[in-house]
Parts: sequence; structure tokens; C-alpha cells
Amino acid sequence: MKRILLCFLCFLQTFAAFSMTCHAQPEAYNWYCVHAKDHVQPRVSGELAFVEEIGGYYIDHKHTAAEDAEKVIYLTFDAGYENGNVAKILDVLNTEGAPAAFFVLGHLIESEPALIKRMADEGHLVCNHTVRHKDMSGFEDADFLEELRALERLCEEKTGTKISHYYRPPEGRFSRNNLVCAKENGYQTIFWSFAYPDWDNGKQPDLAKAKKTILDNAHNGEVMLLHPTSATNAAILGEVIQSLRAEGYRFGTLDELTGER
Repeated sequence: MKRILLCFLCFLQTFAAFSMTCHAQPEAYNWYCVHAKDHVQPRVSGELAFVEEIGGYYIDHKHTAAEDAEKVIYLTFDAGYENGNVAKILDVLNTEGAPAAFFVLGHLIESEPALIKRMADEGHLVCNHTVRHKDMSGFEDADFLEELRALERLCEEKTGTKISHYYRPPEGRFSRNNLVCAKENGYQTIFWSFAYPDWDNGKQPDLAKAKKTILDNAHNGEVMLLHPTSATNAAILGEVIQSLRAEGYRFGTLDELTGER
């Protein structure tokens, strides 16, 4: 009897361990890319190297060195709401003839459908930042995919615009499962090789310092992340684009970055 009881306890322990393994949360990662000096392309840490191995992008490896004959930068914006500055950013991009990608949320589509349509009509990519801007790293595949699909449906319903199949994780937080699921369902995950603290509307960076930060960290193949709600960005973007062009950069699209064109 004692032996049967011991065997039963061992079974329970094994089953519990197996159950915990099966239901363990996937490992969560936070994207970051440390700025490099002298306009050299930054590199991510070893723990994030798998991102590119499973179809993620953060930089253009076809355009690498600062002295290359062709230098390219990809402008991307994470847009969750409108405070007057998103429209100003679009005005600047239109004046300068620079293409960009806007990773949008459900709130912006709901509240400003005309703005989303304007993005598409003026040649920019309208991309997926999920419908609710939640931390996706703990989401099961079905729930994660519904965040993407819900934004697609909302965008087409409200604006008649189809979402481009580029995805950016909210807050730069993600799991390996997220990236695999996105890829298997036709999405390419886009991170960034440059960002700076521009998102706090109550603590906007000084115009001159912000412009210097952006230009000092410019590098060939850069995927630049800016927030279009930033009053600072709206004020300096035209000068930034002009300065970068004077330094020999052109502005590419994500379709070029990923080889879709």
C-alpha cells in the first residue's frame, strides 16, 4: 500500500511539473538598440540576435557604411492619437517629399479616420501597432493574431484603407512566439535602430538638442523611430530631413527594406 501511495505521489509531482512547463509564459524581451558613435550602424545584444533570424528587421544590412555611395534612412512613426502634431508631421513629409511608415493604433483610426486616409493617399504606409497597445509578450497566438486582425478590420471599415503587413510591438516588448506567429500570418516585424525620448508631451526635448541628437546618431540603413505627437518633432522634422539630404541620405520605404518591392 505504501509503495502504491509513493508511486501515486511521484505521478502527481511529474504531472504538475509537466503542466507548469506546458503553461509557462513565453520569455519576454524588450527591444533596445544602443546608439553608436561616428555614424556607425548600431548592433543589438546577443540575446536579441534571433529577431533577424525569424524575419524581424531593425536596420538595413544592404546599406551599411557611412562612406557608401548610397545612404538611406527609413522614417517610421508610432501613432496612437492626434493632438495636432500628426497632421503637422504629414504636412512636413508632403512638403519635403519624404515617404514614411505610420504604425497606428485602433484609437487613432476610430477618432481620426480622415487622417489615416490622408497617410495612405499621400503615399505613406499605414502599419499595424495592434488595436489596443497591450504588452503582447504574454499573449497566446490566437489572441495575438486577433489584435492584428482587429486593427485590419477597423481600418478598412472606417477608412477603406488596407493595413500594410508590417507590425511593431507595443512598447517594444515581445516574445519569440509573437514574431513567429506574425511571420506565419504574413506580417514582418519592424523594430528600429534609432529612437530618443520624444514621447512625453509634458516634457518635450529642446529643439536644438533634439535635432543634434537625431543628426549625430544618423547612420546608413537606419530605421528611425519618432513619435508624431511630439511638438518638438513637428517643429524640427523639416530641418532634419533637409540636413540629412545634405549629408547624402535619401529616404526609403519599408517595402525596400524588406525586399517587397
